[in-house]
This record gives sequence, C-alpha cells and structure tokens, in this order.
Amino acid sequence: MSALQRIAATALALLLILIGYGLWATRAPLTAPRTLSAPGTPAGVPVIDEDTLFTAQHLSRLATTRDELTLSQQAIELADHELDLAFSGVLRHLEANPPQLSAAARAIQEKLTHSQAQLSADTTKVKRLTQAMAAAADAEKPALQDQLDLAQAQADIDTYEVGQANDSLLQAGGNVHQRIQAMQHAIEVADQNRPPAALAPDPLASAQGLVGRVRQWLALRGKQQAIERALGQAAASVDELSKGREQIAAEIAADKSGLEGTASPPASRLEAARRTAAQQQRLSVRDQRIGVRKRLVETYGQWIQLVQSQARAAMNQALIDTAVIVVALLLVVFFESGINGLLGRTHIDRRQLGALRSVVSVILQLVAVLAILLILIGVPGQLGTILGLAGAGLTVALKDFIVAFIGWFVLMGRNGVRLGDWVEINGVSGEVIELGMFHTVLLETGNWTDAGHPTGRRVTFTNSFAIEGHYFNFSTTGQWLWDEVSVVVPFGRDSQAIATAIEKEAVAATANSGTEAEEEWRRATHGQRGVSVSAQPGIAVRPTSGGVEVMVRYVTRASERMAVRARLYQSAVQLLAQSGSKPA
Repeated sequence: MSALQRIAATALALLLILIGYGLWATRAPLTAPRTLSAPGTPAGVPVIDEDTLFTAQHLSRLATTRDELTLSQQAIELADHELDLAFSGVLRHLEANPPQLSAAARAIQEKLTHSQAQLSADTTKVKRLTQAMAAAADAEKPALQDQLDLAQAQADIDTYEVGQANDSLLQAGGNVHQRIQAMQHAIEVADQNRPPAALAPDPLASAQGLVGRVRQWLALRGKQQAIERALGQAAASVDELSKGREQIAAEIAADKSGLEGTASPPASRLEAARRTAAQQQRLSVRDQRIGVRKRLVETYGQWIQLVQSQARAAMNQALIDTAVIVVALLLVVFFESGINGLLGRTHIDRRQLGALRSVVSVILQLVAVLAILLILIGVPGQLGTILGLAGAGLTVALKDFIVAFIGWFVLMGRNGVRLGDWVEINGVSGEVIELGMFHTVLLETGNWTDAGHPTGRRVTFTNSFAIEGHYFNFSTTGQWLWDEVSVVVPFGRDSQAIATAIEKEAVAATANSGTEAEEEWRRATHGQRGVSVSAQPGIAVRPTSGGVEVMVRYVTRASERMAVRARLYQSAVQLLAQSGSKPA
C-alpha cells in the first residue's frame, strides 16, 4: 500500500469513527423524563413523575404483533392508573401536611379571602334586588333597576378580582390543591384525545433471506433492551415507593403515639386526628401504587419473554440459512470431486476430459453462487421485473462479456477447440494453452507447416471470435496433419528408382498413422456418401534447374512430424549416396 493510499485509508477510518460518534450522540432516547411541577411550588410538596406513563406510551410504538400490542396496552393502563394514584397521594399529602406559604402568598391569600367574601355579599345583594324587582310596583322599578345594575357591576368587579387573586396565588405557590387538580385534568384530557392503539408498522416484516433475519434479530434485540430499561426503571421505582411507605408508616405511628400520650385541647386533637386519617389514606394509596408498579414489572417481564422468543426464532432461522449455505458449499466441493473422479475413470480423450471438467466446475459454481444469493437476500417480490431490468442493463453494459461467455460454450462444443490444439485465430497461429469462460490464450508459433517452435508470446482473444468471426483448427482428435519431404535428384541419377524407394519408405513409416487417421476422418464425416477419405502417401516428380525434384506427401501426428521427416530425409540421403557410388 502506497503512502497516499495509507493516508486515504486513515482519513476514511477517522471519518467513519466520527460518523459513528454522531450516530451515537444523535440517537433517539428511550424517553424524556417528565415531571409535573411548576415554578413557585412550595418545598415539601412531592413532585409527580410522568416518566412511567410516557415510557409505556413510547414502548407501545414498538409493538409489531397482536400479543405485543396487548401487553403494551396493559402497561399503559397500569402506568396511567399509577399516575392517578400519584395525584391522589399528593392530595392526601397536602391534607396531612399543608404547605407553609410565604409572606407574599399569605398576603395574596388574605386578599383572595376578602375578595371572595365581597363577591359572596354582592352576589347575595344581586339575588335580593332581583327578587324585589319582580315584586315591586311599576313606579319603584326604575330605582330598583339602577340599584340592581350597580350591584351586578360590583359583582363582576369582585369576580375579576377573585380570578386575579387566584392566579397570583398560584404563581406565588399557593392553592396547591387547584394546581394538582388542573394537572390531573390535563392528563385526563390527553388520555381521551390519544388515538386508539394500533400495530406499529414493521419495516423488516418483508425482509427475507439471511440478511433479513439478522436485521430482524438486531431490531428485536434493540426492542428487548428498551423494554429491559423500562423494567429496570419500574423495579427501581418499586423500591423507592417502598422506602417512602416505610417513612409514612413511621410518621403515622409517631402521630398516634403523640396523640395518645398528651392531653392537648380538643381542637388540636381533632386536627391531629384528621392529619393521621389523611396519612393513613396516603399510606393506602402508596400501597396501591406499589402493587400497580409490581404488576407493571410483571407486564414488562412478559413482554421481554415474548420478544426473546421472537429473537430466538429469528436467530434459529438465520442459523438454518447459514447451515444451508455451508451445506451448499460442501455439496459443491463433494460433487466436483466426485464428478472429476467419475470422469477420470471414463475412456475419454484428455482434452475432452479437461473441457468437461471445466464445464462441470463452472456450472456447479454458478449454481452455488445463485443458491447462496437467494439464501442471503431471499427471493425478490417482483422477480420478473427485476430480472427483466437487470437483464436489459447487463446486456447493454456487458455485451462483449456476454458474447464471449456464449462463445465459450460454442468452443466447448463438438466443432470447437481443445487444450493443445493448433489453431489460427484472426491470422495468429499457435497452440491453445488456456480456454477460459471469456478468453482463449494461444502460445504463438510459426506457420503450421513450419517446425512449430513457439515465439514465446502469449496471445489472448475474447471468445467472441467463435460467434462473430471464424477460426481454423489444424488438429483432429489425434492431431493429424499432412507433411511433405522434397528431395532434388541430380541429373545422371536414377530419379525414378529413388522416388519409388522414398515412397516405399514413407508408406512404411506412416502405415499405422495413415490407418488411424482414415478411421478418425471417417468418424468425423459421419460416413457421408460421396466423401473420399484417404491417408495414403502421395509422390510427385518434376524437373528443376538442378535435376529432378521428388516430393512426397504423407499423414503424421503433429507431435511426430519432425521425427518422421528426419527419418525420410535420412533414407533419401542414403539412397542418393548408394546411387552415386555405382559405376556409370
């Protein structure tokens, strides 16, 4: 890896780390803890926590099955009921422990009390004048009407002052009962306006294959972790409420002992008895809240078990798909080994055997790749449309490769080429040393009639030449070819005797080869009538400037050509020497 590549890889890795941190920092939280309190609330008033209800409502959006929806609705109902109990508990706490108002709040409270008394008096006066107006004579009605209008206006002024004083008292931390009741009413209105429960859309419902199973498992694991956090919060709240219950019970016991052990005035004893009764009611509400929270913990536990079973089923299916992939790979290995062994025991030419093994190996690999892809991503829903569009795009983009691949099948056919064949493709002659799915490689040699020594160059052609062009194959099954030997007999020698002797030597040297070649050529022509097949050597004699040229043509194997040619030349030299040593 070069320095530039290392720098680029390092920069990309750092960018990936930054993206991961951004995803973690901007992840959606499970819930935002919400508490119901307002500025100015007196110290000692319990804060009402809505986090349990909002957590249950958030988790309900994760329910993707009917069973999960049932449990989520049960959790919402329990959390809602527990919140109502929390409001009731706060009200009982205020009854048992009235908050101490500040000086400003006490002044506002006195003003409010005065305004309420004035409003009550003015309201009574309006009622009295209204009754007098109905019973008065016509002459008295104008005066009474003026008094009634004045009293009604004063009552409206008192009503406005009572509202203003009440708002001021709320801002200053007073009238906590009204504050709690307003918050409770707001929660009830929100519950009434909440849309009916419905299954959340599952984006992975249509996911198929091993990849889809793994994504489902990861999504279920995330859902399980969210529910586990909610369960942990509910369980912690049970412990917190239990500790608060013990404190309330201790306060009740202390109040009872103080009430029984002192001789306080009746008014004080009555106030203490009322405070003790309120504390007992608060203790009862706390016990109910603890019971509801425990039921909520059980509900979350059942939900977790349900999600765990779904995740277990998804993982089981993913393992099955993985096992199928492994089995497919093993079958490819064993099938390829078995078929190669079976082909090795057959009596087939080595070149055909190599071609068959190559075809079988490619087919098995293609089938394995297709099966693994189907297992990994599943069968597409619009398979026909996808295949059509993909086929059209691949046909345009990979035209040359497609034609080359089809050409490979043509070359693998009966009239194709094999490894070791001597061929001529686009004017280049050579021996086939590699025959792939897309390319054919030749070891370039001279003309097929020459000695056939390689030039050392490898020439590669795409297999499209088998379809779009033409090629020459100079090899048969036995790689037979016609060769020739030319000998010049000087004048004064017996050229006819020398030609006859050379012909006999050629017949003797190629007798077996000629017979085998004729049989193979007859099989190649399928015994068609009118086709003359002969591998007998032929001789031609013609005069030249230096004597008489004797040319012998014969059939031999390509691998034996040079040896047969050397034998015939040696025989010709011996014949010329013998004829030259005889007296004239």
